[in-house]
Amino acid sequence: MAATTLTDRKNAAISRGVGMTTQIYADRAENAEIWDKEGRRYIDFAAGIAVLNTGHRHPRVIAAVKDQLDHFTHTCHQVVPYESYVHLAERLNALTPGNFEKKTIFVTTGAEAVENAVKIARAATGRSAVIAFGGGFHGRTFMGMALTGKVVPYKVGFGAMPGDVFHVPFPVELHGVTPDQSLAALKKLFAADVDPQRVAAIIIEPVQGEGGFYPAPVAFMKALRELCDQHGILLIADEVQTGFARTGKMFAMDHHEVAPDLMTMAKSLAGGFPLAAVTGRAEIMDAPGPGGLGGTYGGNPLGIAAAHAVLDVIKDEDLCDRANQLGNRLKQRLESLREKVPEIVDIRGPGFMNAVEFNDKTTKLPSADFANKVRLIALEKGLILLTCGVHGNVIRFLAPITIQDSVFGEALDILEASILEASGK
Repeated sequence: MAATTLTDRKNAAISRGVGMTTQIYADRAENAEIWDKEGRRYIDFAAGIAVLNTGHRHPRVIAAVKDQLDHFTHTCHQVVPYESYVHLAERLNALTPGNFEKKTIFVTTGAEAVENAVKIARAATGRSAVIAFGGGFHGRTFMGMALTGKVVPYKVGFGAMPGDVFHVPFPVELHGVTPDQSLAALKKLFAADVDPQRVAAIIIEPVQGEGGFYPAPVAFMKALRELCDQHGILLIADEVQTGFARTGKMFAMDHHEVAPDLMTMAKSLAGGFPLAAVTGRAEIMDAPGPGGLGGTYGGNPLGIAAAHAVLDVIKDEDLCDRANQLGNRLKQRLESLREKVPEIVDIRGPGFMNAVEFNDKTTKLPSADFANKVRLIALEKGLILLTCGVHGNVIRFLAPITIQDSVFGEALDILEASILEASGK
């Protein structure tokens, strides 16, 4: 069936609120490649928005899910529990940063994990306020929207957000915000708007995702930890996009000298199957009473089985090291274009969580038009890219870490050609 026909059907049947980056309708996929309904092949540098660190249909993930299908697909863990849920919790408790006793819960989406982290923090502290950062993204539920530091398209038209949520600037020196200024904004917030003794948690992405792939400086994270400890505030690390080898370590917080009290995870946890988690200090995780946490589909057996396979693949295929290798190759290729492409203002990101940021070469202002032009040219050449950033002027790279060298090399050639063409070279 022609894609145009499918697009017409989509427009007639599906809410326009479900935005679409491309008009590609997938027919099949393997590792870092997708074929559409017309048989055209694309290299996937979006990976379902950071969901497929282990690639489309990794054989070990598929085998684990097929095996689980032969046993059972759903019981609701709160009704009839299963050992695989317990074992995965044990594995995450051991893998996540922090030399202290931990516990875990499983839910279905990243937004749900964030919601539950806030619930747990409030229950543990007896406080209600939460502080987040400008440019951060934490989901499309109402609490997720309230925490998210970007209005369009996430908050516009949806009315009042939940109260007791405050924002401070995220430290991005490229855009004139130093770590000291960000910390000063927090202290000003405590002086002018909210008593720190009423703050339950501060939530932060160790590397902002939708906000533009800006890494939190190590010194800033350490200072944030100290500030939280000073006031009895819990530190929540949102690792929904950064987790599971993407940044060259299992978690982005492993790049820092401090550990969070709570961590949210989703996306690449289960290799394409819906699964999310909250892991944290055992005494904090135990604050809600029985029945206060959970959900009908939370910790679905198929997602749990997939997640076990994902963790095995990351270890056995040394994907953390692979992420560093791929990220270095990508950044080197982009750096080689700086002299030819004046629109490039920054190339960044740990491991294989990388981004390139563009400004207009005349005005020197952020250029969403240039970033989108690169994206569209690359798409026509067979490479799927995603933009991001508060100004929409960043291209983020989220290819599977399992991508074959030959396919990766082909993608880099397309990327270079697309940037040069967009720049008129």
